[in-house]
Amino acid sequence: MAKRGGFPGGMMPGNMNNLMKQAQKMQRQMEENQKALEEKEFTAAAGGGAVEVTVSGKKEVLKVKLAEEVVDPDDIEMLEDLIVAATNEALRKMEEESAAVMSKLTGGLGGMGGGFPF
Repeated sequence: MAKRGGFPGGMMPGNMNNLMKQAQKMQRQMEENQKALEEKEFTAAAGGGAVEVTVSGKKEVLKVKLAEEVVDPDDIEMLEDLIVAATNEALRKMEEESAAVMSKLTGGLGGMGGGFPF
């Protein structure tokens, strides 16, 4: 005989309210962490420090610094490669910190639905 009324899985309304409050709290924390991350700067170098690139947490290039000796009109391709390498490393640092912050916040759930049977 089928059960009538109630919530699937035996959840009571009070538990649902607690779950909603926790979800709202986590969302506020995620927004605060995202804003703090967007205000940070990440710098990486390539070519032994000859090229340095700084990016923001918004994935925007803020600054490119070149050592005078790396500016060789006969080897523009090397300079281009160093700029790409430094930029990609700075973006990787930003992504790594973002993932670490989110992982700490979610407790390693592996997503919002992790750990739930549905």
